[in-house]
Amino acid sequence: MNILRLEAMLKSEPSYRMKQIKHLLCVDLITHWDEATTLPKNLREQLQKEVKIELHYKLVEDKSGLTTKALISLKDGLCIESVLMKYNKRNTICLSSQVGCPVGCSFCATGGMGYKRNLTAGEMILQVLLFARILKKEAKRISNVVFMGMGEPLLNYDNVIKAITFLSDKDGFNIGMRKISVSTVGIISALNELLVVLPNINIAISLHSASQEIRNKLIPVSSKFSLDHIRAWIMKYFKETNRKLMIEYVLLNEVNDSAKDARQLHNFVRKFPKNRYVINLINYNDTGVYKPSSKERIEKFRKILENEGIPHTERFRFGRSIHAGCGQLATRTTK
Repeated sequence: MNILRLEAMLKSEPSYRMKQIKHLLCVDLITHWDEATTLPKNLREQLQKEVKIELHYKLVEDKSGLTTKALISLKDGLCIESVLMKYNKRNTICLSSQVGCPVGCSFCATGGMGYKRNLTAGEMILQVLLFARILKKEAKRISNVVFMGMGEPLLNYDNVIKAITFLSDKDGFNIGMRKISVSTVGIISALNELLVVLPNINIAISLHSASQEIRNKLIPVSSKFSLDHIRAWIMKYFKETNRKLMIEYVLLNEVNDSAKDARQLHNFVRKFPKNRYVINLINYNDTGVYKPSSKERIEKFRKILENEGIPHTERFRFGRSIHAGCGQLATRTTK
């Protein structure tokens, strides 16, 4: 869906037209402009030619019925994956922001794809539209959106901001800013802008190690965003907002899950106010590179955090059987 073209087309229309179209798309959830009978016929015809809202996709659902993955074909033939997760009455969309990813995290299947291109704001919105249409059949709606799918959101900053603005618009999906999360490896310049533009958005920092040496191996670009810089930004975040921060930590067997690693993590967060952050422990979903941490190593790691009074949680593992878990998204073909 070409948002820029839509906005340009409506400049000559009455001022209420955009509000009307957002309601048709995001509330009525039309799948073809012919269904928009409240619009003039000539406008419907023009929209059908220039602002496509049809989707080409394939769905895979896991046995539990809690996770649905969509393989979506884009206009240029490239593909992306998005995930719907149902948990505790929440319907969360794990949304992709790029085709592939330039960051190249060694534990992430998306990083292994390489980088193709940024997604437009419209291509991100279409992912939400797809699952909103599916949920409508169950008389349900989207409750949360997380930019944690394929790609590094803050390396596609302008389009991500535009997508979030659209998704949170009260005339459309009306998803509150506090229900939208952005995960990043720590692009400091973009994080600083985000603090100004969208101060109420949820931020998740993908840390994965409090050792600069280990983190550089896991996240090749992290040498540009040192742990000292990330820690300083987090302190700034606490000072300038009242929001709670999530710190993501994927546990890799005998890579970053030792007692020493846990103590280094404690040292990284020890000056943070304990009511303002949480460490989200994520057991590695197999992508063929590492091994998941054993239950014994996870428990030892977690016990050290507990003894130090570090707030932490363990992420519920969605969709591993259909390769829809954290770090597993990678289209098996790019065409």
